[in-house]
Amino acid sequence: MDNNVETVLLNDEEGNEIEFDVLTKLDIEDKEYVIVAPTGEEDIDAIALRIDKDAEGNDILVTIEDDEEFEMISEAYEAVFSEED
Repeated sequence: MDNNVETVLLNDEEGNEIEFDVLTKLDIEDKEYVIVAPTGEEDIDAIALRIDKDAEGNDILVTIEDDEEFEMISEAYEAVFSEED
């Protein structure tokens, strides 16, 4: 995924398109992740998504279902943002 992407459009459970701001992109253990939050929403938790490739080689965003993987991403995210303070 291009590092210059600032927003992404994702579909919710009902098929509605929602715009998300890309807060940061992380490269962890040969995988890429993005942390996103709904555009214009202030009190909504950020969402971590893994960047995978589909059969045609296009980037797709996948939810993190593995607890260990999610914890690893959370720790990396907190480390990045604690360094910026």
